[in-house]
Amino acid sequence: MKIWAVSNQKGGVGKTTTVVSLGGLLSSWGYKTLLVDLDPHGSLTSYFKHNPDSIDGSVYNVFQNASRKHKDYNPRQYIIKTEFPDLSILPASTAIATLDRQVASQGGMGLVIANALAEVSEEYDYVIIDSPPMLGVLMVNALAACDYLIVPVITEYLALQGLDRMINTIKMVFKSRKSPPGYKIIPTMFDKRTRAASECRDVLTQKYPNNAWDDFIPIDTKLREASSLGVPASIYDPTSKAVASYSNLLDELLENNIPDE
Repeated sequence: MKIWAVSNQKGGVGKTTTVVSLGGLLSSWGYKTLLVDLDPHGSLTSYFKHNPDSIDGSVYNVFQNASRKHKDYNPRQYIIKTEFPDLSILPASTAIATLDRQVASQGGMGLVIANALAEVSEEYDYVIIDSPPMLGVLMVNALAACDYLIVPVITEYLALQGLDRMINTIKMVFKSRKSPPGYKIIPTMFDKRTRAASECRDVLTQKYPNNAWDDFIPIDTKLREASSLGVPASIYDPTSKAVASYSNLLDELLENNIPDE
């Protein structure tokens, strides 16, 4: 099983769209795929028509069980199968927004998700984690658990300024790992009609030559339409421009991220 995290400390960059698009493609290509929602906003959970304000079992329960005297990391009872073959989600509850305050004094809480996913490692080929847009116990869990990191960034100058903060966070958290994961910066919502977008993309490739993806995810209304229906874009419209780009990205990711037998 391979674990990918999708993370950026700036919101609105296409994190959830990237998680769902890659997850939808992986599952349609025959890989058993689990999507994990670690964002208190619960956008991934909402995408699949579950209400993070009222959901009964969620990743919040995993953290609660892990904080007890007799630790229990098993996430199975909280995982929900979607209507799409080979695609499941571990949803979020908005209650996870309180975790930093609740577990601040407890040791080992940065590895809860890594331990929970180890419990189901034989059941999935790929796991994709939707990380929150702020540094805290949830983002640390995502970065500590992943084998590879995907960093979506909008091709506009304000987003590029925030990217530096995310790269510093990556280096800080990965420093404690014996084998730091690789990461890829993904230009999203690219509008080829604007000079600013092209200039921002050039800055990315010049500043991060070893980590910036040499392609991009274009602006595509099909992504919004798919989201409104709760359907992965690859299933809603496999011929769309964005799906073609996500397919190219996935091909590249799979070259170096083949799941263990």
